[in-house]
Amino acid sequence: MNRLDTSSPDFDAAFARLLADRDSDTARVDAPVTEILAAIRRDGDAALCEFTRRFDRMAITPDRLRITDAEIDAACAEVSLSLHAALDVAATRIESFHRAQLPDDLRYVDAQGVTLGMRWTPLDAVGLYVPGGTAAYPSSVLMNAVPARVAGVRRLAMCVPTPDGVLNPLVLAAARRAGVSEIYRVGGAQAVGAMAYGTKTIAPVDRVVGPGNAYVAEAKRQVFGRVGIDSIAGPSEIVIVAADANDPRALALDLLAQAEHDPMAQAVLITPDAALAQAVQDAVEAELKTLPRAQIARASWDAHGAIITVRTLDEAVELVNRIAPEHLELVMDNPQPVFDKVRHAGAIFLGRYCPEAIGDYVGGPNHVLPTSSTARFASGLSVFDFLKRTTFIDANADSLRTIGPAAVALARAEGLDAHAMSVSIRLEDLTRGSGKA
Repeated sequence: MNRLDTSSPDFDAAFARLLADRDSDTARVDAPVTEILAAIRRDGDAALCEFTRRFDRMAITPDRLRITDAEIDAACAEVSLSLHAALDVAATRIESFHRAQLPDDLRYVDAQGVTLGMRWTPLDAVGLYVPGGTAAYPSSVLMNAVPARVAGVRRLAMCVPTPDGVLNPLVLAAARRAGVSEIYRVGGAQAVGAMAYGTKTIAPVDRVVGPGNAYVAEAKRQVFGRVGIDSIAGPSEIVIVAADANDPRALALDLLAQAEHDPMAQAVLITPDAALAQAVQDAVEAELKTLPRAQIARASWDAHGAIITVRTLDEAVELVNRIAPEHLELVMDNPQPVFDKVRHAGAIFLGRYCPEAIGDYVGGPNHVLPTSSTARFASGLSVFDFLKRTTFIDANADSLRTIGPAAVALARAEGLDAHAMSVSIRLEDLTRGSGKA
């Protein structure tokens, strides 16, 4: 774990290394992913079944790729009533927040009498990737599927790996609660390829969303352009800015809640209180002795974790904006002044009683967020990811007389004669008096 102090003369260099080290550890997987995608395009279902046998240790035929309604029913029956209720709380809150995002269409008549506007329409089909393997995330099903349904997407196809043929009941229950019934037992780059290019069994989609490992992220990067994607997500990350009196153990658990995701995850505490910094470091070490996923969390904390002591909260804000973290907790009595100065963060959690884990499950805003400093220019998943904007123009004869000559002049200046003539022929017709206002 890195201990940094902004008063140290070598702080800037140490901070730069902290930000760069994780990216340098990222393995290159572009070549094998290219081969997988090429095989899916060439061989379709046959390649999909072969990769499933190879990577998920499961022999499968094309007729078994789709999970049946009966299997979903059986899985849902295995889930306790209390977990069904928890899924419902989460889904209801996610739906409420995302429904509030739905935009209104735009339509107005300008001073020249031209009717201008923009309308929003949903995508036809979206592919949802849900991770499997070492961890299963029913919350990700809800966070991706519910906004798509709110936006009005008609078809949602979900791919989830089932290593050794094992279905995760809670993932399927979450899919049922979100209204997803088209589910395939495939994962990895091959699943992304199937959703993007289509096979005989899996029809292609218009956008692929959802988190995954490095192979999934690289596959999304390579299919972008053929389909839309939400983002190319990196490992999870959190920055916690803590001031005033705080419980060191609570802050330690907040840090470890990110570290336990992945050995590549990053958890950073920033505080002006040196005593609190040491207490949190000690608390992290104590929790790692009993945490069930301690091996993963330890690897993350040792390689990428950090505690940074600052002189002021303004220094803390400056560091936050340089990091542009996926998650930001402001754990202090009055977080508003700090919140007002933060420009770059995927999601912000305010105060002592709002740990990031609330946002992962039941907060309402989406937990699919920009990572690896992309919060400088990107935003979390929303209904806008499942909508398209289409503009329209309705010009009458009088409008064309007013604005048409400028279009002709600009088209001729660009050397695009057909452009110019497509407008001028109508202006000439109006001059002859045959046009109708």
